[in-house]
Amino acid sequence: MTTSNTGTGDVDPAVVTELARLRDSIDNIDAAVVHMLAERFKCTQQVGHLKARHQLPPADPAREARQIARLRSLAENAKLDPAFAEKFLNFIVAEVIRHHERIADEALNGSAPDRD
Repeated sequence: MTTSNTGTGDVDPAVVTELARLRDSIDNIDAAVVHMLAERFKCTQQVGHLKARHQLPPADPAREARQIARLRSLAENAKLDPAFAEKFLNFIVAEVIRHHERIADEALNGSAPDRD
């Protein structure tokens, strides 16, 4: 499949069809990723409440290091850049820790502070 080289911007209909098919797949994957992240955050919220009840720290650097190593390995096996996977996990973990800190603060102060 190739695009027209006439300078008119016309594109081979087969290319347009293939592009639409691929974009539909990307949209479906994006939706799945969002739903998976929502499920993950439901679990981490429960972890945050458990930690708050037992006065455990919001962050667990040893667990985070194990998770990073695990995710890097999974990424390598999936032919995904391990550095990207690590950045992605670090972004998620930072958000989880922020949630855990808020939950701990709520448990300590008995009130719900302003939401982010």
